[in-house]
Parts: sequence; C-alpha cells; structure tokens
Amino acid sequence: MTVRRDFQEPPRSRPDLVIGREDLFTAAREQLGRGGSVLLHGPAGIGKSTVLRALAADYGGAGRTVLRCSATESESHLPFLALADLFGLVLDDVSGALPGAQRTALESALTGRGESTLQRDGLALRLAVLSALRVLAAKGPVLVVADDLQWLDAASAELLGFAARRLGDTPVQMLCAVRTEGQEYDRHLPASPPDTLAVRLGPLNRTQVSALLDHRGYTPLSRSTIRDIHRTSGGNPLFALELGRALAESPARPRPGEPLPVPTSLRALVLSRLEMLSDEARRTLLVASAGARPTLALLHAAGREHAEAETAQAAALGLLATDPEAPALRFAHPLISAALYAEAPAQERRAAHAALSTAASDPIERARHLALATTGTDPEVAARLAEAGALARDRGAPSMAASLGLLAARHTPADSTPGPDERRLLAAEDAITAGEADLARDIARDVLTRATVPAERVRAWMVVIEAAGQALGEVDAVFPQVLADAGDDPCLLAQVHYQLAWRGLVVEGDFAEARQEAAHAAELAARGGDRRTELMALSFQASTETLMGHPDAPVTVKRALKEPQDPYVACHHNGAGSARFRWLIMSDQLPEARATITALLREVRRRGMVESEVHFLRFLADTELRSGHCGRALDLARESLRLARDAGIGEGASAMLASLAEASAGDVDRSLALAREAADHAEVDGDQMYLSRALAALGYAQLVAGDPAATVRSLRRVRELEQGLGINDPGRGRWHGDLAEALVRIGEPGEAQDVIDTTRAHALRLGRQSVLAVLDRAEALVRAARGEHEAAAVRLTSVQDRLGRLGYGLEEARAAFALARLRAQAAASPRPGARPLPGPVSYDEAARLFRRCRALPWLRQVDAAATAGPTAVEPAAAAPPVALDALEGLAAMERQVASLVMEGATNREIAARLFISVKTVEATLTRVYRKLGIRSRVDIVRLAAGRRTT
Repeated sequence: MTVRRDFQEPPRSRPDLVIGREDLFTAAREQLGRGGSVLLHGPAGIGKSTVLRALAADYGGAGRTVLRCSATESESHLPFLALADLFGLVLDDVSGALPGAQRTALESALTGRGESTLQRDGLALRLAVLSALRVLAAKGPVLVVADDLQWLDAASAELLGFAARRLGDTPVQMLCAVRTEGQEYDRHLPASPPDTLAVRLGPLNRTQVSALLDHRGYTPLSRSTIRDIHRTSGGNPLFALELGRALAESPARPRPGEPLPVPTSLRALVLSRLEMLSDEARRTLLVASAGARPTLALLHAAGREHAEAETAQAAALGLLATDPEAPALRFAHPLISAALYAEAPAQERRAAHAALSTAASDPIERARHLALATTGTDPEVAARLAEAGALARDRGAPSMAASLGLLAARHTPADSTPGPDERRLLAAEDAITAGEADLARDIARDVLTRATVPAERVRAWMVVIEAAGQALGEVDAVFPQVLADAGDDPCLLAQVHYQLAWRGLVVEGDFAEARQEAAHAAELAARGGDRRTELMALSFQASTETLMGHPDAPVTVKRALKEPQDPYVACHHNGAGSARFRWLIMSDQLPEARATITALLREVRRRGMVESEVHFLRFLADTELRSGHCGRALDLARESLRLARDAGIGEGASAMLASLAEASAGDVDRSLALAREAADHAEVDGDQMYLSRALAALGYAQLVAGDPAATVRSLRRVRELEQGLGINDPGRGRWHGDLAEALVRIGEPGEAQDVIDTTRAHALRLGRQSVLAVLDRAEALVRAARGEHEAAAVRLTSVQDRLGRLGYGLEEARAAFALARLRAQAAASPRPGARPLPGPVSYDEAARLFRRCRALPWLRQVDAAATAGPTAVEPAAAAPPVALDALEGLAAMERQVASLVMEGATNREIAARLFISVKTVEATLTRVYRKLGIRSRVDIVRLAAGRRTT
C-alpha cells in the first residue's frame, strides 16, 4: 500500500507529540540513552515518522552530531543519494582527516560520479564511510537518523551496513524507521548496529484515536463516530486523521447504517488494485463489504455464483486476507472495504443490500439491509426495523438497537402510530444505555424542535438530563422548562423530581434536599402507576440515607427491593441492587457485597449497559481493595477507567477509585495524578459529592507517598466538604483514620484525637465495626506520640486481630506495620523503668501481610523501615503554638488559608492546593482579616513572624 506524501497537515499538528506511543517512546529513548540504536517498523501511516522525529528532537541535542536522510520511492534508484544527505553538510569537516584514497572515493560518490565509484573503489569507499563516522565521533556522539529505510538506495544501504557492523564502541548510534507489513523487519537489520532494538508500532486503540483526533482539532465527534473511524482506519493514525478531516469537511454527517465518507486521498491507496478486478469480482467484493460477516455461503445466497474464483482473485491482489481456518472473508485492511463501498454508485449499493436482506440468516442483519435497500418511508420496513431493534436490545446490544431505531424512524410515515419521533426517543434511550450520551443528546434536542405532546417533550428532556451525567449544572436551565411541560401529570412530574433529587445532591451538595426530592418522586410515581420511576426514586432515597447515616436507610432499602421489580432497575447502577450493595459494603458485609456486585456486573454486561458496567467494575474494585486483594482491585480499577474514558462517562469516579488502587498496589505518582484528575473532573462538573471522594483519595495517596502535611491539607478539606453535605456515615469515604494518622505524624495529636472522638460517635451509632477498628489504630498512634507505648501496643495487637476477622486485609497489614514501627521505636529509645514491649522487633509479619495483599507501595515502606534499622521516629515539627493560637478562632477553611499565607503561598497557589477557586480564597481572606483585626495578607505574615519571636 503506497502512501502519498502530499497529505495536508492540520494547523494544530505538532510533530513532537506522540499520542498512544508513550511506552514505546520511553523504551526507545532508554535504548538510545544506553548508547544503543533503534529501528522503528510498522505498516504505512502507523506513525513511525512522528515517533522518529520526536525521538530525534528529544535525543539529538546535547552536543551530538546528527546526520539525517529521508528516502522516497521515486528516488530510490539514484545511487549514493542517502549518503549525500548524510555526509553532504559535514564533508568539509571530515575529508581532511581521511587518507587520500578514501577521501577521493567519498568525494567522488557524493559528487555523483555514479555506481562505478563503488565498483572501482569499493573497499576505499566503504572504509571512507566508516572513517568519516569515527572522525565525527571523536568530537562527540553521533546520531544517524534515517526515515523510510525501505526506499534507501542500494548503494547507500550497503555502505551503512558495512560501517554499522564495524563501529564497535565508537559512539555512533542509528535511529531508523522502515515500513513493514508483517515481521520482516529483520531483513533491514544488517544496515543497523548489532545492538539495535527493533520497535514495532501497532494500531492505536479507540481511546488513543479519539485523543489524536481531538488534538488535531476534529471535535466534537460522537462516541459512535469515533468508533466507526477507529474500525475503518484499523487504528492507523494517518488513516484516522484523513477520515476525521473528511467528516469535518463534509456538510452532513452520515446517517445510521451508512459508512463514513472516505476521502479521495485514502481511496487512492486501494482503488488502483481494484481496477485489476473484473466487473463481476468487484460486485462480489461490494456485497462482501456491505455484509457484517461475509462468507462464501452468504455470497452464494446473495446471488454471487462464482464467489470462490472472484474472492481468490481479490486475495491474489492483496485485497482479501487469506485464512483457511476462518470461515468469514476478511479484507486485508478495513479501509479497503470502506473505500470500495464509498466508490460504488448508490444504485449498486442498494442492490447489494437488497440481495443481503434475503440472504442473511440473522433477522437483525436482514432488517438493516432491507432499510438500506429502501428509499422513502415504508411502514412495513419501519415495523421490521423496530422489531429488530427490540431483538438487539434483548441481546444486550443497545448501540445496535439505537442505530436500528433511527433507521426505523427514517422509514416511518409522519401519521403512523408509533410516530417517527417516538421511535427516535426510544433510539436515544438505547444510546444512553450504550453509553453514547452525545448521540442521545443530539436526537433528543432534534425531537424537541418539533414535539408538542407533553409526554414526548418530558421524555426528550429526560434524555438531555441523563446525557449530562455528573455535569448537571450544565443543564440547570432545563428544569423550569421540563416542569412546565410536565404540568400536573403525576407520572411526568415523578420523572422530573427524580432528576431534581440528583440535582440537589450533585449541584447543591444537599443530601437532605436530595432525599426529600427522591421521596416526593417515589410518591408521585406510585400515584401515577409508574413502577420503574418509583423504584429508581426509592433506590436513590435509600442510597442517600445510607450515606447520611439516616436511621430509615434499612427500611427504604427493603422498600426498593420489594416486588414487583423492574429488571432494568434491578441491575441499573442507580437501582435497587446498587443501593443494597452500598448498604452491604458500608455494613462490613464484604463477601455478600462481592457476590451482589459480581451478579450485577454479569447482568449489565449481558444487557450492554455500558455506564452501569463502568460503575460496577469500580464497585467491585472497591470491594476487593477493602478485602485486601489489592492486585485484583488494581486490575479492575484500571479496566473501569479504560472503559470510562472510552465511553466518556464516569471518568472522575473511575479515576478516583483507580487512584486508591494505584496507591495500594501500583504506582504512587500515578495515584497522585489520578486523584488530581478526579478532583478536576468534579470541580468542572460542580459535583461536591465526588470532589470529597477525590480529595480523600488524594489524601491517601499523599500519605502513602510520605507527605503527611499534604495529607492533612487534603483531608481537612474533605472534612469540611462532608460536614457541609451532611454526610455523617464514616463508612463512606473511610478517610478519618488517615487524617488522624497524618495529624500525629506532623505533631498534632490533639487534633487527631478530636477527629477520632467525633468519628467514633457516628461509627458506634451506625455499627461500623471496621471504621471503629481503624480509629482504634489511629488512637494507638496518638498514645504512642504521648509516650504511652505499652497501651498503644496492646491496642494495635487487638486492632490487627479485629481487622483480620472482619476481612479487611490491607487495614490488618497497616496495623501490623504500625505495631512493628512502635516496637522498633521503643527499642531505639527505651524510657527509664519501662518494660520492653512484648513481641519481636521485626517487620516480618507486616511484610508477609502486605505481600499477601500485593500492596507493593506499602511493602516498599516496610523494606525501607527494616533497612533503616531500629531508630527512633520523631514526629514532624508542629507549627509554633502561639501562631496556632492566633488562628484558633477561625473556621477550618479560614485556618487552612491563613496557614498557607503564613507559608508565603499566593492566592492562586492556595486555590490549587485546596481545590477551591481564587475568588473563594479572596472571600475567605476577607473574613480572616475581619476576625483577626488586620488589613492584609502581609499582616498575617507579620503576625505569624511576631508570634514566633516571642
């Protein structure tokens, strides 16, 4: 496949950006850093040149001589052209150091005196190239950069290979790229040094294609469109960008069932080979390109009598991939199929679909082909498409159901029942289930431009609100309109108040308001006989009450689980099953919680409910993390995050859980980045509830990273947020023990004890046994900080046993670690008259437990502590007492802002560290000035400095 070089680069193109190649780029850069060479290889358009340029820019500086050449097919017959590119600019620098015969041979080759030079003075020329590289290397490292190695002229390739095999320890490295369709890159290795690392560039995944298109400015594109681009391009970056450009330049997007527009630039890559096919073979391939899984049997059933011979002809031309084991025919690249279909006249396409509408065995496929073979409205075709959509829905393929629903709407006459807009709304709801929120939103807003019936309008508004996800603040203006459309219909009002309950929680951060709206929605739905909305509202009410620590939570959970149930609600991530899971996990019933969420995950996967799958993967990861199965939790959390990013839903929540899992079992730096990403998502969405979860994850990551002061800042903010939200159940975020531990580490045992006492009261009332055990562990650290080592050791021993019995493996290991550190500290600085603490001064038990959990970051801490030996551990210095007294009368947020001012932080830096806006910082400082009787931030610093000197 030949790739033209006249593709236009969009204005936002940056050649140094490597999207989706980070790991490969790092491996290649490390190889170059070790003094080795790199050979990049892969098919046309896969991004080799982009990576090559980025590596050359990254590594080619620092005093290196960089020799470059880039060959082309049209010039590959010209001898020594690549050699001239490489040495033309440095000839004057090296020729004087070469022996006479070598200098003459090299100058002759570079001035174009033909092949006779190599034939007549072959050895002299070979030695001249080798000597020239050695001369340049004597002045500093040399990097030879060669792109499109496959087009290198034979003479230059032979000379480079000769030199590469003989350079030895000479600091000359090669960075090359070569086009390969398979693994035949090894035939190009003779032109590279023996230590060359071969790096194959493969196709990008869907998320990476989306990032590439976004970077180049081809936005906004729907998830379904990106999916089609990824499938058609085969993950090839160049092809994906060309398809994205064609869409951006097209006045109208393709309708459901229609392929993407394939630009002329890409059609040219494959259509030249199509010209070698007979007309009948070309028609056979067109039928194959229109089919979902074309086989020879399908082609025969569609009337292609000579399918075997015609497909064999196509395979011989490289248009079809041959695989004797696979019954389905496969195009050598998806682009071939797309280009063939795009090039065909509309009449021939319809003929192909008409043939397949009777030949296909699957009823969904038959209906789709019938629709694409039919023009205009046809109630019979629309009915068959609607039936096929219902079948797709039942099979767990909501995305296909949405596509079929839109086709059905297109063929539905305006005066039919159901009408075209009703079918469009059903398609929009299927799109929501499939995680294609942007498609659903577009459909609903289109319907709203025409709909006059209140039920249809409210239904469309519900889709718009659902499509907003956590960013409900963006659709705030919708609620007055939808309330007006609902009128006094209890069923319609129930749907609106259910969404208002979510708004109260997400936008207002008011659990009490959310609970009240949910209860009202359930009552309205019951009055109107809408069982589905009633169950969703009860489930939401139950989850809210659980998080609030409300005494009615168990009763509401039972009401939500009462028969008759709705299968959709039962497995929805905001449904009754999810509410029951939350209750179980917060009540420390981990085995039952795991069984519940595993069954829910299985069901939503069967139904194709993408958003629910994202959340249930996260819930299962949370369960495994609490159980101490940290490696399993990390795998699940990463899977949830990948799916969330792919679907564009639930990204903040998945990043939050992935942060917790990374801090426990993976990479702490990545954990910190993910927690900040989650907090950013919550800030953008205006979601106070998930902001507190994200900051709690950040605080935990900072604790694992060994930064207790940062932990305290983050978790104090969480405490303030949750107090404002009305969240009283410490089983929700489980950050309280981490805050107390970090406070002890920075020398604030008094505040730590206050946190413990306040949290313990709620945990005792709600029976949160694991939380009580973690609080006891933190209290043991408080006692140890006060010198009560024996009492602390007794408490930690008890805590470790209790957490083990409850099944909290990671928390059990942390208790064992705290006990080991306490014994080491007591042994390092024994108090006069104190008895030695019972038990060995060893970290073996903690290491065993962390190893069982696969808690690698914690295990590294154990290893570091054991290596350091039994040295006394002193708490970090506390803030000057009198300076703290000056802030005593301030609220928590005011105290944090003032403390950061004392450290010299700017308003913008304070906003970033506390995850608040600069305006909030300014307003808080105004209150601080008033309370302290001062006028400016300078006075705060002076006050603090003055106190420190008294």
